[in-house]
Amino acid sequence: MRKTVLITGATSGIGRACAEKFATGGWNLVLTGRSEERLLPVVETTRALGAEVKALVFDVRDRQKAMESVATLDGKWADIDLLINNAGLALGLEKEHEGHYDDWDVMIDTNIKGLLTMTRLIVPRMVKRGIGHVINIGSVAGDAAYANGNVYCATKAAVKALSDGLRIDLADTPIRVTNVKPGLVETNFSKTRFHGDQERADSVYKGIKPLTGADIADVCYYAASSPSHVQIAEVLVLATHQANGSTIVREAETAE
Repeated sequence: MRKTVLITGATSGIGRACAEKFATGGWNLVLTGRSEERLLPVVETTRALGAEVKALVFDVRDRQKAMESVATLDGKWADIDLLINNAGLALGLEKEHEGHYDDWDVMIDTNIKGLLTMTRLIVPRMVKRGIGHVINIGSVAGDAAYANGNVYCATKAAVKALSDGLRIDLADTPIRVTNVKPGLVETNFSKTRFHGDQERADSVYKGIKPLTGADIADVCYYAASSPSHVQIAEVLVLATHQANGSTIVREAETAE
């Protein structure tokens, strides 16, 4: 029997790469995203890869809509074997005392409260069945703050704490919990952070070969494919010339 994975934020980046990776691996998919227009191409692509796919259009910040959407999962779709809490974002790069309230709210509501909502809705089903796995997409930013990353770093530190806490809470069950912490990944992340400023976003990746969404999807697939007695608790994944959240050596610097 095919297993089923639910992936939040599946419209682009790491979420979309995970959808394609798990479709290729023979999984069926429940894909969520805020935009039906952006989600449908992912559905079409993954169906072409052989997966059965169910699309749920909602924003994880909207708890009521999330509850209503998950409630529609019945039959074979009710049994989620793997939850990938991927939906997340950074907004702004200002000093903490100069940040924007709206940016803070969106990051906290998405990265922390959205993850909690999806965990609360799906994990009890796993416990009842006695099988399941949760993969939370955290960040190297959750290990230590970097300049002007304040609130985003705090939300990813929360993802680490929530992952560790959930792992403790589920230690008496077969449910596994993994926190995948990427470093510099070239996706729409920076464009979103800079409110659509493509030139500023591109500068983030200059002089270094960053990770791709597919690289992180490979890590998630490995964790999910490990034998049931193996729990990959935490994985930090960095580009080769990145040492931590703030130490990145670029080509121009290497040449000096």
